[in-house]
This record gives sequence, structure tokens and C-alpha cells, in this order.
Amino acid sequence: MWTILALAALVLGAAVARAGFAPDVVTALEGSKDLYVATQRKDGTRSKVSPIWFMFDGDAVYFTTVPTSYKAKRIARGSPLFVWVGSEQGPHFVGKAEILRDPAVAEMMAPVYDRKYWISWLGFFRPRADRVRDGKTVIVKVTPAS
Repeated sequence: MWTILALAALVLGAAVARAGFAPDVVTALEGSKDLYVATQRKDGTRSKVSPIWFMFDGDAVYFTTVPTSYKAKRIARGSPLFVWVGSEQGPHFVGKAEILRDPAVAEMMAPVYDRKYWISWLGFFRPRADRVRDGKTVIVKVTPAS
């Protein structure tokens, strides 16, 4: 007979396995406000680590950036994304990042940012569908690299 705790662990384990994130990364993603990310340069060296705001939906991490940033250019070129959660010493993973230009994703992200970041609630630094539509912002979707 399954206990509630055993059943919850089974469901959580299935969700983690489906998403491909390690359990410590999932826990950190669910409670952290910041990610620290780096990309790989053409010469193989790692870029400077940058803090970013993000949304985690259980399957992927999403954040926005300008399309002219080195980060966006390197991701478009196929660079892996090196991700630390919560701090530069936090749980980490190497991600496969892809550039999205779907305004609907920005609309999905905005209320999450509003709950997570007080300044977004005031209307600053929140994902905006019009900026994505106008090409001023791109969305980066990150999943764990296989």
C-alpha cells in the first residue's frame, strides 16, 4: 500500500526525470530569484558570468535578452549555456538554449515575473509581448543538455 509521502516522491521523481533537471537544481530553481549564466566563445573559453531573472515552468527555464547581446548571438550559434542557480556557487547544469520570438511566451512570463520581482510588478524589466513582436527582445528557453 502506497503512503502519501511515497506517492508524492514518485510523482516528483517522474516530473524531475521528465524535465531532466537534477533534484537539487529543481529545488533551487523553484526557490531562487536569480540565475547566473555564461556562454562559450568561438575560441572555446567561457564568457563572463551574468546574473539574470528567469521563469521556471518545471520543464524549462526562460529569460529575456536583447537580440544584439553576445549571449543571444552565441546561443543562436549553438553555444551551450552554463547555468548556476541562486548564486555563482549554487547548483548548476549545462543547458541547451534556443532563441524564441513568440510574443505569447512573453505574455506567459510577465505575470510570473510580477509575482517574483517587485519592480516587474511596477512595470519595469518585465517580459513584454510588444518588445518581442518588434524584435527588441528575444526569449531564451533552456533545457538540460543531454
